[in-house]
Amino acid sequence: MPKITEEEIKKILPLEGPSFAEVINYLEKYNDEYIVIKCGGSVLVDKTLFNNFINDIAILNKLGFIPIIIHGGGKRISNELNKAGIKSDFIDGLRVTDKKSIGVVEKVLNNFNEEITETLKKNSCDSQGITNKKNNILLVEQENQELGFVGTPKEVNQSIIKQIVRERKVPVIAPLGLDKDNKVFNINADTAAGAIAKKLNARRLIIISDVEGVLGENKKIIPEINTDKVNDLIKKGIIRGGMIPKIKNCLDVTSNGVKGVCIIDGRLNHSILFELLSNAGSGTLIRE
Repeated sequence: MPKITEEEIKKILPLEGPSFAEVINYLEKYNDEYIVIKCGGSVLVDKTLFNNFINDIAILNKLGFIPIIIHGGGKRISNELNKAGIKSDFIDGLRVTDKKSIGVVEKVLNNFNEEITETLKKNSCDSQGITNKKNNILLVEQENQELGFVGTPKEVNQSIIKQIVRERKVPVIAPLGLDKDNKVFNINADTAAGAIAKKLNARRLIIISDVEGVLGENKKIIPEINTDKVNDLIKKGIIRGGMIPKIKNCLDVTSNGVKGVCIIDGRLNHSILFELLSNAGSGTLIRE
């Protein structure tokens, strides 16, 4: 992490974000370590939330952190499929992607990838997109026949990510991959982010969504949780439905070298900064 003066830090930090005293304490914690950030939910469709997200990534970059973005695009994909008269079906939270829809999915995610990279550049944060067309890093196998063109990552080419980071750019990765025959596959963004975080041995995987975090029996947020507590909450039916595969993916990541996975609410201002640079944190931290 390049040296940065106290004066420069004070200029970079937002007034409504973590205090200068807190930030100073946490700057060294993530020195030269990868922070993988999966962005989804309202942040990707609400212009104000999107701009706040871009601003926070630019701040992390200026502070010397190494953020790596993996973005979803589910709501945009659904809208475009509807326009094309293609029905959206899901199995266990995964979009069924047939021959008709994979072209739409690919176009939406590639266009969105470019939009994120260009918006970061406009915020004085150099970035570079990674898609199936440009610097593909994800080699996949088909998840199953029923889901169609939905892939599971089998290999991650980390050298491309590391080269972009060496150039002081923020990598922005679309959840698309190619199989051994060069066919395009859609990948669940959480799964893609998990595979990348594991390959890079990242310090943190942050999942930005429309939930506060993991809620307990009293409907209050649980600041920190581990495997035993997760299994207990699943058994009691408190963690259920689509949250189960999301949490299990988080536990898989933490059992494979990543020190913690955080689920945070992208609707809250500066939630990324509070998670990384404050005592209180933000959302739920999941450990092995």
